[in-house]
Amino acid sequence: MKKLFGPLAIVAAALFAIAPFLIANAPYESTMLLIQKIFYFHVPSWVGMYCGLVVAAAGSLWYLFKGSKAADRYAASAAELIVVFGLNGLISGPLWARKAWGVWWQWDVKLTSALLLWLMFVAYLLVRKYGGPGSEKLAAAVAIFGAAVSPFVYVSVNIWRTMHPKTSVVPDIIKNPQGMAAPLLVSMAAFVVLFVLLLNLRVALAERQDALDELYLAHED
Repeated sequence: MKKLFGPLAIVAAALFAIAPFLIANAPYESTMLLIQKIFYFHVPSWVGMYCGLVVAAAGSLWYLFKGSKAADRYAASAAELIVVFGLNGLISGPLWARKAWGVWWQWDVKLTSALLLWLMFVAYLLVRKYGGPGSEKLAAAVAIFGAAVSPFVYVSVNIWRTMHPKTSVVPDIIKNPQGMAAPLLVSMAAFVVLFVLLLNLRVALAERQDALDELYLAHED
C-alpha cells in the first residue's frame, strides 16, 4: 500500500481538481436549481462513510475472532473516518434542506436513523478512549452492530414516508445522465480515493503509536 500511496494521492488530487468544473457545468435541477449542487458533495460524503463501515465491521470481526491487532487498527482508523465523513453528510444535508424544504432538520426516519448511526461511532471512539481494559472488544461489538443496521438506514426512505429522496435517485441519474452522472461519479470516486488515503495514513500512525507503547512498556520492565 505504501508504494500505491503516491499514485493514489495524484489520482485523488486530479479527481478533486476536475470535480468542481464538472459540477459547475452540470445542469440545474428543475425545482431546486443551484442549491441542488450540494448533492455532489452530500452523497459522496455518505459513500465515504459507508466505505468506513465495511472496513470497521470487517476489522472488528477479524479482531474478535482472530485477535489480530492489525485488524483492530484498521477498524479503529475506519471508525474515525466514519465520524468525519458522516459529519460532512450531516452538515451538508441541513444546508440543502434549508433551501429545499424550508427547514434545517426534520425528525423523519431517514435523517434520525442516519444521526443515530453516526452517534454509534462517536460512542465507539469514546468507549475506546475511556472504557479501560477490554474496551477494544466492546467497541468492536459496537462497530459490528452499527455496520449491521446501516443497510436499514439506507433503505428506510423506501419503507417509510419521508421527506428525503428515495434510494432510486442515484441509479436514475447514472442510467439517465443528462449531464449529472459524470460530476456525481467523479465526486464519489474522489471521496473513495480520499478515504483510502486517509485510512492508510491513520493506520500507519496507529502502528507507530503501538510500537512506541511497546517500547515504553519494555523500558519500564
